[in-house]
Amino acid sequence: MSAPTVAASTSGPSFAAGNGRRKAKDNTATALVYSAFIVALIPLIWLLWTVVNRGYHGLFTSSWWTTDQRGITFRRDGGGMLHALVGTLEQVALCTVISVPIAVLVAVYLVEYASSRLSRVATFMVDILTGIPSIVAAMFVYAALITTGIVDKRAGWLVSLALVLLMIPVIVRTTEEMLKLVPNELREASYALGVPKWKTIIKIVLPTAFTGIITGIILGIARVAGETAPLIVLVGYTKETNYNLFEAFQGSLPGMILDQATNLGNKRYHFAADRLWGAALTLILLVMILNLIARLVARRSKISN
Repeated sequence: MSAPTVAASTSGPSFAAGNGRRKAKDNTATALVYSAFIVALIPLIWLLWTVVNRGYHGLFTSSWWTTDQRGITFRRDGGGMLHALVGTLEQVALCTVISVPIAVLVAVYLVEYASSRLSRVATFMVDILTGIPSIVAAMFVYAALITTGIVDKRAGWLVSLALVLLMIPVIVRTTEEMLKLVPNELREASYALGVPKWKTIIKIVLPTAFTGIITGIILGIARVAGETAPLIVLVGYTKETNYNLFEAFQGSLPGMILDQATNLGNKRYHFAADRLWGAALTLILLVMILNLIARLVARRSKISN
């Protein structure tokens, strides 16, 4: 007789009330999450709309992609951003070539081999680099190479060295988290078959985390592509196209934005403002294209298939 009573009590008004309260809490939490998402999305959409609306005009002219700003003043229309695009691509490319192998190897060490005091020191140094301001990285390179006389002049490759200090911790942290997500069963199965640890990492662990590693690399590129402080300290800005990363001043997209911003106060001539917004939109498109390429590479990888 007691069993039916218990069943009835669990399905009675108190149970319905508890279920209603849980549903109300769930609906409230869902509403808060959606509200927070919308609030965070508003400034992003506003920013993108402002940059696109004010910067798209120049991007549809061929001269924007094929000419530089040589001989162009704030009183003249025309000119392009070839010099800035070349400088940014070269500086970021050199930075990426240096940073990616170092960062990935550090992450592999911290996840797969770390069990000593050295690993704690490495983790501590990565934490410090994560929060270091770009101006500090630029001043460090300046003091270590130019002030000491090792390098006698500023150039674009010095900017890449400063950006390395900013890019490495981003890639290390992302790669570290991706490697931790690889199931230990995969490693143990490989070890059980007699595969050495180094080969397990190369053939099993890294390919499994490939998509996440690529994402981390893109985040690192996005982190450094718009930095301005290293450009100001380590290389002068020029309006002429300089393809030599190791010689003389070099333009860049952030440098072009800063250069055009000095003439924004002139009400009569709006050409500087147009070029500024155009350079900003070009920089956003560059990061977006790199992101799309990374997703394509990840999708075509053996792990995605």
